[in-house]
Amino acid sequence: MRSYDVIDFGAPLEAREKPTPKPAGSEVLLRMLAAGVCHSDLHIWDGWYDLGGGKKLMAKDRGLVPPITMGHEIVGEVVALGPEASGVKVGDKRLAHPWIGCGACDACRRGNEQFCLTPRFLGIQRPGGYADHVLVPHARYLLDLGKLTPAQAAPYACSGITTFGALKRVGAAVFKEQPIMIIGAGGLGLMCLALLKALGGMGAVVADIDPRKREAALKAGALAAIDASAADAVKQAQAAAKAPLGAAIDFVGAAPTARLGIDAIAKGGKYVIVGLFGGDITLSLPLLPMRAITVQGSYVGSLAEMKELLALVATGRVPPVPISERRLSEANAVLEELKAGRIIGRAVLTP
Repeated sequence: MRSYDVIDFGAPLEAREKPTPKPAGSEVLLRMLAAGVCHSDLHIWDGWYDLGGGKKLMAKDRGLVPPITMGHEIVGEVVALGPEASGVKVGDKRLAHPWIGCGACDACRRGNEQFCLTPRFLGIQRPGGYADHVLVPHARYLLDLGKLTPAQAAPYACSGITTFGALKRVGAAVFKEQPIMIIGAGGLGLMCLALLKALGGMGAVVADIDPRKREAALKAGALAAIDASAADAVKQAQAAAKAPLGAAIDFVGAAPTARLGIDAIAKGGKYVIVGLFGGDITLSLPLLPMRAITVQGSYVGSLAEMKELLALVATGRVPPVPISERRLSEANAVLEELKAGRIIGRAVLTP
């Protein structure tokens, strides 16, 4: 098999030939059909996260040691099964839920494997989709595509479940009754708009610094799209919403976007941070209880939530997001384009 791996953090991915794995026990081997390229891959590729104040969280401190085969948005065709595997058959096309835990800790037993402290996430701790074959530890993590093509389905493994999870953190009681703010109109922001519409949300004001992405947000049905870097961005967002903003979901996660989201929400509102761009902020503590606001992190989603999301998609109510298909051999170029902010929607690698 061939994979494109992080050999040295910050260096181009290296094409490597290696033996195609043979599934053992409950494992299932997939032939990769589509692998989404996620912004979080850039942090793994660089090898660090910006904690603000000159501090960094190094990837190695998260247990990430090269070689690393990235790619956690994976659709593949079943080509081999371990002797104890069941529930799928050779030839099935499946979406892989990548957020796999140890299976034994309290978080995993509660069904929240994404919170496991010793995770086995595909494309992070285990080899992922930047390869022509992927080994999945159990068939329970393989989900039917329904009527979706592999390229359409792949982004739901991260972009979809992450935005779905963030909307659940906001709560239907909020987004069905009040407009919300979406910060960042990349792949996640556009996916969030699509899911918000499917879930019956009142709508969202979108903020982004890129005019092309603001235009994409308007085409996707945003109530308005404002320049996140504008000096009066808070006033613009509040005016465009024409009602108090019940929440802000930040898919960027930088100091300026955090300040924008926190300042823009109404009293009693919720700021949900998803993005990992980095930095830090200072909060005036008395204003948190005075405004009765909530600041919450949101990280991907559970297997149960993934199934719930795909059931929603199967209804046909989720509008498609822009997808650009690229060859697996172009992985380095696609990462560079994503880093430069040139990708609209989601780029998906194919064999």
